[in-house]
Amino acid sequence: MQFTDLKLDDRLQRAVKAAGYTTATPIQEAAIPTLLEGRDLIGSAQTGTGKTAAFVLPILQAMLNHPAKRRRTRALIVTPTRELAEQVHSAIRQLARYTKITSATVYGGVGMVPQERALRQGADIIVACPGRLLDHMGRGYVDFGSVRWLVLDEADRMLDMGFLPPVRQIASALPRERQTMLFSATFAPELNALAAEVTSDASRVEMGIAAPACTIQHAVCPVDASRKTELLLQLLEETDTGSVLVFTRTKHRADRVARQMERSGFPAAVLHSDRSQSQRQAALDGFRSGKYPLLVATDIAARGLDVAKVSHVINYDMPDDADAYIHRVGRTGRAERDGHALTLVTADDRTAVKAIERTLGQSIKVRRVEGFDYGTPTLGMTGSSQGGGKSLPTSYRSRPGTAGRPGPRPSRGPSRRPGR
Repeated sequence: MQFTDLKLDDRLQRAVKAAGYTTATPIQEAAIPTLLEGRDLIGSAQTGTGKTAAFVLPILQAMLNHPAKRRRTRALIVTPTRELAEQVHSAIRQLARYTKITSATVYGGVGMVPQERALRQGADIIVACPGRLLDHMGRGYVDFGSVRWLVLDEADRMLDMGFLPPVRQIASALPRERQTMLFSATFAPELNALAAEVTSDASRVEMGIAAPACTIQHAVCPVDASRKTELLLQLLEETDTGSVLVFTRTKHRADRVARQMERSGFPAAVLHSDRSQSQRQAALDGFRSGKYPLLVATDIAARGLDVAKVSHVINYDMPDDADAYIHRVGRTGRAERDGHALTLVTADDRTAVKAIERTLGQSIKVRRVEGFDYGTPTLGMTGSSQGGGKSLPTSYRSRPGTAGRPGPRPSRGPSRRPGR
């Protein structure tokens, strides 16, 4: 389906063309006509499939069809993270650029006064995270009596973060006469119950778990848990990389790994939920601009992170499940570019690797880094690159003389963090 085939206002068609959209993605083709009819919708779709435009365009079209006599909040979009809220807000501004429709964000980590102003004066669309929105509701700053559209985006992530009670509270405060859209990559029983509560006679669109781009090369790197950082440094030394996204399981580990990277000459930014909003935005901006070639993050960055040219995703820690793996590695290999997904695995990760292979529908190559002193026998992994075979491309070396020896150990000298 072409966007020109959709019954959209000329102003929206102009914005769609300016954004470079021509052919609708599967979720857009399935969802937009249904939403234009005003029906509730439950969608199964992941980040990166175009679902933001799939719900934003019908909302904008409905607002243009039924203009308000005065400005009041008419649509509420609830997201699990600040990053996703900003991404949705950016998409709204892009697609509403030739209209007078306004939007604002509401989330923690920043001042409340501008948000109070937007809520009181009534931005047409509010994009909010549950916690901060409830704070404003408790202070009496919110009038949602005119809300006609509700979107719950990445509901599975909100379940993981414990946001379902706040979401239920928010939904119960909205008018019953509304159009509701709920999007989630997966549906646990709790989410099915929530969908039944907040929607009415909803259409269901299921895209399934999207496979990673075929341009991504996957590999696992067996290593003892105590030597992960050394192997990561060796990989960075010997690999021709652009922007590298490194995932860790915990916030503490993300901070520690970033410090070790910087001490070894690799400027790194950090992204996790304990960072302030200004710190998170600075990390993303620095990563996008190339100021920081490495971004070390927890899974908060796996969803809603839109960086076009990530050359490598490195899983310092094994993700919790195959779905999380798909989300993480989906940050590379975008727009038909080549991408690489490397996962550092220990003996305890064998079962998780098999689950990922089942999801991918293929075996994952095992790579051992030539010249790295593993200190222990191979951890029971088998694969085409095992046994000392050449690993990753070695055309890039940030410091000469590193081949053929163990990865550098973090020095005890002062940090070379940019800007400090």
